[in-house]
Amino acid sequence: MPTQDILINWAPQETRVAVVENGAVQELHIERTLERGLVGNVYLGKVVRVLPGMQSAFVDIGLERAAFLHVADLHGGPPKHELRPDAPLVPIERQVFEGQTLTVQVIKDAIGTKGARLSTQVSIAGRMLVYLPHDKHIGISQKIGSLELREQLRARMQALTGQDGKDNGGGFILRTNAEEASDAELAEDIAYLRRAWALIRERAQQRPPGSLLHQDLSLAERVLRDLANDATGTIRIDSKLQCDALKAFGDTYMPGTVAKLEHYKGERPIFDLFGIEEEIVRALARRVDLKSGGYLIIDQTEALTTVDVNTGGFVGARNFDDTIFKTNLEAAGAIARQLRLRNLGGIIIADFIDMTRAEHQEAVLAELRKQLARDRTRTTVSGFTQLGLVEMTRKRTRESLAHMLCEPCPTCQGRGQVKTARSVCYDILREILREARQFAPKEFRVIASAAVVEMLLDEESVHLAGLSEFIGRPISLSAEPTMNPEQYDIVLM
Repeated sequence: MPTQDILINWAPQETRVAVVENGAVQELHIERTLERGLVGNVYLGKVVRVLPGMQSAFVDIGLERAAFLHVADLHGGPPKHELRPDAPLVPIERQVFEGQTLTVQVIKDAIGTKGARLSTQVSIAGRMLVYLPHDKHIGISQKIGSLELREQLRARMQALTGQDGKDNGGGFILRTNAEEASDAELAEDIAYLRRAWALIRERAQQRPPGSLLHQDLSLAERVLRDLANDATGTIRIDSKLQCDALKAFGDTYMPGTVAKLEHYKGERPIFDLFGIEEEIVRALARRVDLKSGGYLIIDQTEALTTVDVNTGGFVGARNFDDTIFKTNLEAAGAIARQLRLRNLGGIIIADFIDMTRAEHQEAVLAELRKQLARDRTRTTVSGFTQLGLVEMTRKRTRESLAHMLCEPCPTCQGRGQVKTARSVCYDILREILREARQFAPKEFRVIASAAVVEMLLDEESVHLAGLSEFIGRPISLSAEPTMNPEQYDIVLM
């Protein structure tokens, strides 16, 4: 029974995708034409600096900032699956040198002040397979559970690729949707991926360093490749042109998804009709209300994200322990959904309400893990710490929703608070006294926000007059509407 619908809102400047499961928005994906993500792109890069101390190198791939290549992401040694965990890596200074050109692939977009992360272990994703041109390994998706089926698929792939223990043109990983693929479909995907790699190598011979050799699919195309599955009922898109283009793309690479594509012809914008716009607004808010009356407070910082659970107005259970337990149980599902919806990554700390019974803690943890199991992005959850916190990590490959849509407040610079008008008044009085000891102007003129000037004329007028008398100079005030509450200027007349 289909439980998932995908909505695509297309415009020339921006594509937005919402994944709706059982009536609730679970994922939001946004791709802007001028800010398109780079993950999957292959470039001809030039090494500009090698850092032996960090076992890394900076590589120029034609972007504003140099990208970052770590020794673990070089393909010079044996493949990762053949390495022992304790096997030493060949030092990066013995593998690359400044001025060297390398074919590299972006594996993580630039985030904040960090440049994009690169790998020379190129992988190219197809409909059912991922091609590893520098490997000989045939891997199977972990979601294909049966050991017998995994071995059958591996044997079929070895026959199709002609692998006999020697390097016969790269390795492959079977994606989940290859589970029921025919030999003809697999062979078609193998041929397509090898052609794509041959084209990359040809371009690398002809183009200068910093050139783009291969670009990953657009967001709308990735919907068919990565997001659509057996649980998907419909894929609605509000552009006839893009719908036809997606159908043509699907006919070639993902024929099983074409029947699910629908052109949305309604007069109301598709995201308005299905309530997605309101969901985006809520996903940017700090507070998330729960149906029970409790709520979450989500704070995103540079190092980690914290989620605080509160009972709020929920008093429905028979006793206080049950109230706390039910709030935490509902919060576990809400937290998992918010991580996907906001695309929060890195270290995440969840501060559930303290529970006295161990079985309640285990039930909340089990519910959190169950809800996180639906997440496409890898998450790892630890148990409750001694302080009653749950620590988890979620793989971060692109900017969060808030970082993509918002920027720090120009007034508070992202602190979330500003000085009071009284504090700014006292800053001004101290600054005037400091200036009066160094200079002897005829007059001091204070230019500040209206709230600060009003306070200096009213509640702080005695202190202002006392300072004027002490320094022996008049102090005049001027309100500037465009100034933020903390800004001021002191002009020596």
